[in-house]
Amino acid sequence: MNDYIILALCWSLFYAVHSLMAASKLKRILKEKLGQHMKWYRLFYSLLSILLLMGIGLVSIKIPTQKILSESQFLLYFGYLFATFGTIIMVKSSKGWSLKSFLGFKPVDQNEELFQSGWYARVRHPLYLGLAMIFLGYFLVAGTGAALTHFVCLALYLPIGIYFEEQNLVDQFGQEYIEYKKEVPAFFPKLKK
Repeated sequence: MNDYIILALCWSLFYAVHSLMAASKLKRILKEKLGQHMKWYRLFYSLLSILLLMGIGLVSIKIPTQKILSESQFLLYFGYLFATFGTIIMVKSSKGWSLKSFLGFKPVDQNEELFQSGWYARVRHPLYLGLAMIFLGYFLVAGTGAALTHFVCLALYLPIGIYFEEQNLVDQFGQEYIEYKKEVPAFFPKLKK
C-alpha cells in the first residue's frame, strides 16, 4: 500500500508543478524578472516535466506487480481499443501545432489562433481526453494496482488541470475562448457537429 501512496504523491508533485509552471500569472512575473532569458522558460518546463515523468516511471517499475483485475479477453479488447483510440485522438489533435514550440526549442507564436477544427470542434481538451483513454486502456490491459493508481491520479487531476488551463486560454484569447466554451464541451465530446 505504501508503494501506491508514494506513486500518488509523485503524480501529485508532477501535476502541481505542471499547473504552477503553466500559470499565466507566474509567466507574467517571470517575464518581468527574466526579460530576454524568458525564451528558455518553455524548454526548462519541458525538461523538468520529462525528468519528473522519468521519476514516476522509476517508482512504477519498483512496485511489485499486483493484479487487481482478472485477465479476460473482454478487458484486453477494450483496453487496447481505448488506448489505441486515445492515441489517435492525441496524434490528430496535435497536428496543428509545432512540436519545436511545444517543447521550447522555438519561440511560441504570440499571434497564434485558437484551434476550433478537427477534434477541437468536438471537445475543448482532446489531449486530456486522449491521455485519459490511454491510461484507462493501460489499466484494463495490465490490471495492476499501479496502473489503477496512474488512472485515478489523472482522473482526479483533470478537473483541476482543465480549470487552470482554461484560465490561461481566457487570458490569451479573451471573448473568443469564452464563446468557444459555450459551444464545445470540455471533456466529453459532442458526437454531432
